Amino acid sequence: MSKEIISDFALKRLIIITLFAISLPFASINAQGIGELAQPKPAEVFPPNTWGMDIMFGDAGFGLGTFYRRQIDVKWSAFAELSFSETKDDREFEYIDYFGNVITIGKKSRVFQMPLNFGTQFRFFENDIAENLRPFISLGVGPTFLLVTPYQEEFFNSFAYAQVEYAVGGYIGFGANIGLDKSSLVGITFKYYYSQILSGGVESLYGREKTKIQGFFITLNLGMMY
Repeated sequence: MSKEIISDFALKRLIIITLFAISLPFASINAQGIGELAQPKPAEVFPPNTWGMDIMFGDAGFGLGTFYRRQIDVKWSAFAELSFSETKDDREFEYIDYFGNVITIGKKSRVFQMPLNFGTQFRFFENDIAENLRPFISLGVGPTFLLVTPYQEEFFNSFAYAQVEYAVGGYIGFGANIGLDKSSLVGITFKYYYSQILSGGVESLYGREKTKIQGFFITLNLGMMY
């Protein structure tokens, strides 16, 4: 190989190395710029107060509730909730007679629960997913008022014979608030309730006392933020 070829090859290598060395600072600057662009933007600031209603769907049917939440910081909120729904014994068996009436075999009483819960809500993944989906976990505790009405009476007339019992317990829930609207709230929560009856128990079915109230609800949260 001639000296001219060797010299030309060496010159080309030197040019490539020099260009690479010159380009390194610019690559570093570009990388830093990309890193700066990739920085997470500050979380959206929503109004601290929320008042609204819950529409509940559970094993025993339909329920309604109301709630108030106060945001403490980006992650934590405190709340108070009151709801009303029917609860049933796991052993209840329903059938429809010839005339279309729904009959529960051996049923003695209708039992309605009114839990009043106070608790906290913790938001997570606030920097990992979009602000229009804000997942959280919530925990509430408090008293539960039980309204026991005779099953043999017509539904609305039976409340004239209602008896009140008391329980204590709470729930754990997992859900998410949806959307970026700062005046209204839409969310969904999956809740599991558990309460221990203080008086010993209530008879939903003849001869079978319920000593605890438990159940799973899917809850649609609708509210106003201010």
